[in-house]
Amino acid sequence: MKIAIIGGTGGQGLGIAIRFVQAGEEVIIGSRTIEKAQTAVDKVKDLLDNVENLKAAENVDAAAEAEILVLTVPLAAQKSTLLSIKEEAKGKILLDATGPLESAIGGSPTRCIYLPEGAASERAQKTLPETNIICAFNNISSGALMNFNEPIDCDCLISGDNPESKATAAKLIEQIPGVQVVDCGPLERAQIIEKITPLLIGLNIQKTCKDAGIRITGINPECKL
Repeated sequence: MKIAIIGGTGGQGLGIAIRFVQAGEEVIIGSRTIEKAQTAVDKVKDLLDNVENLKAAENVDAAAEAEILVLTVPLAAQKSTLLSIKEEAKGKILLDATGPLESAIGGSPTRCIYLPEGAASERAQKTLPETNIICAFNNISSGALMNFNEPIDCDCLISGDNPESKATAAKLIEQIPGVQVVDCGPLERAQIIEKITPLLIGLNIQKTCKDAGIRITGINPECKL
């Protein structure tokens, strides 16, 4: 499967790219400029040996070529980035990792912004109505993702309105060692999932760590929503 990390040059995007490269998937790191994307690709190749399944592209080209998209940009860049790939994203799955944090407007990363659309992922769905948006990766830290020689002790909470898209996303995400996907229901549940992000950031600060995560226990894996 070919995966594009849209705006994939930050810590979270790089970490997700590395984890999917390690899983043997074809990965494209996208950015506004090919130069910035290539710098990110070079960083990954410096960290991993013999990487052949990774390349750089501008966001539009990455979105056009890939089958699944992952958005890893700050809240302030979310809507403009989505609009720039609107045509290329039609009919595809997009995993939205956007955190609605106050840091987007100069505030604290441990506090949420309350958006008129509800969740950032709901805003993404309104922006790209012909794309299957799934809220994902909000509760897995960039530190855990970048610690790529170790499994991740964290669940990935997801939500979305298309069951088939969620099943495809879950199969992909669970290739990351240690990660279990928990389907939390329709996309509106992203309003809850996204608010876990500032909680975990606050715990990382308070406990002077970088890998705080979350596990959901007591769920029968055979149970479907």
